[in-house]
Amino acid sequence: MIKKIVAIALMLIFLNGCIIKEPEKQESAFIVIKTATMKYADMGFITSSSSNVKVEIYAAGQPLMDFEINGMNVCMSTFKCMDKESFNKKVLNEAYPEDILENIFRAKPIFNKKNLEEIKGGFKQKITQEKLYDISYSVVSGERVFRDTINKILIKVREQ
Repeated sequence: MIKKIVAIALMLIFLNGCIIKEPEKQESAFIVIKTATMKYADMGFITSSSSNVKVEIYAAGQPLMDFEINGMNVCMSTFKCMDKESFNKKVLNEAYPEDILENIFRAKPIFNKKNLEEIKGGFKQKITQEKLYDISYSVVSGERVFRDTINKILIKVREQ
């Protein structure tokens, strides 16, 4: 009986190493984030899987800031985790959709593809809401640029 339990336990440990793990994509990039509450511009890494996105920014080889975006929250090294709506209200703009930051770092369209214009090497969007935001967003050949002139927000990612 004990031999069977030990054999099953050993087999489970062995098979655990064969479990298929969620694939991750990692890219190095020059990352710029300028908002009213944060300003970062340096080299970093963006690691993404189907369930989350992790952004790390380094200065002189030392970790400067990192945050992780999952299905529910945004967690930053500079403050506690908060839901995406609260993050947008505190850091970006409360009128933005919850998934905007994640979509920018994943190089996906924002605002449910509103005003999406496909161009050579990617796409661009121009989205405005009077007195709330004036956004130009483009993803072209490894570079993502999100700019809101009303709220003075710039997020730029240039793959290296």
